Amino acid sequence: MQAAPPVRATAIPSVTDALRAVESLLMGSGQRTARRNAWSSVVEDRRRAKDRVEAQRVLEAVTSARTS
Repeated sequence: MQAAPPVRATAIPSVTDALRAVESLLMGSGQRTARRNAWSSVVEDRRRAKDRVEAQRVLEAVTSARTS
């Protein structure tokens, strides 16, 4: 009976890793930085919008409690 051959495990790159590799091939570092900065701005804008909605809910709850 022969021994089973050794198994080699190689990590499969994630979709994010693959996209970053393609991005680095297609774009210069300046454009890549600009895109990352733009995405960071989008994320921050979404966070601020979420905070505004929450503040509005709190103000409406306080106002309705006073009028009741």
